[in-house]
Amino acid sequence: MKKQLFILLIAVFSSISCHQSTKKEAETSTYYLIRHAEKNRTDKSNKDPNLTKEGLNRAKNWSSHFKDIEFNVVYTTDYNRTRQTAEPTAKANGLEMQVYNFSEINIEEFIKNTRGKTVLIVGHSDTTPKFVNQLLGEAKYENIADKNNANLYKVTISKQGKSSQ
Repeated sequence: MKKQLFILLIAVFSSISCHQSTKKEAETSTYYLIRHAEKNRTDKSNKDPNLTKEGLNRAKNWSSHFKDIEFNVVYTTDYNRTRQTAEPTAKANGLEMQVYNFSEINIEEFIKNTRGKTVLIVGHSDTTPKFVNQLLGEAKYENIADKNNANLYKVTISKQGKSSQ
């Protein structure tokens, strides 16, 4: 009888511990933010160019880089270059891309709506670092250089605070 009681107590404490651990994980939000890959610059009047071959390869490389990350949602601005950058990762996760307009983001509402999720956000040289800064609540990152399409920002928000890499 004592042995059965002991096993029952261990099971109860293990269950409580696992529940608390799962609850903490569910409250942690992780955001990966990237700028779109290389765009076609041959027609200066085209405000919505497609990616170049190099850009399409980079988009595939992002998907490979993220292969061990299970995204819950993929956000992209409404431009060919951002959608094409996000598409391989969205497809690999079986997700439809969600379009956002950076100038219309209410950051508190966005954080609330994505709480506990793992999110990919594809933006631009100016909006990506600004988005990171808004998630963090501080002006930490500057605009990305025009020829740089390789930056990756990771922001984690949990009860313990906010951090970025």
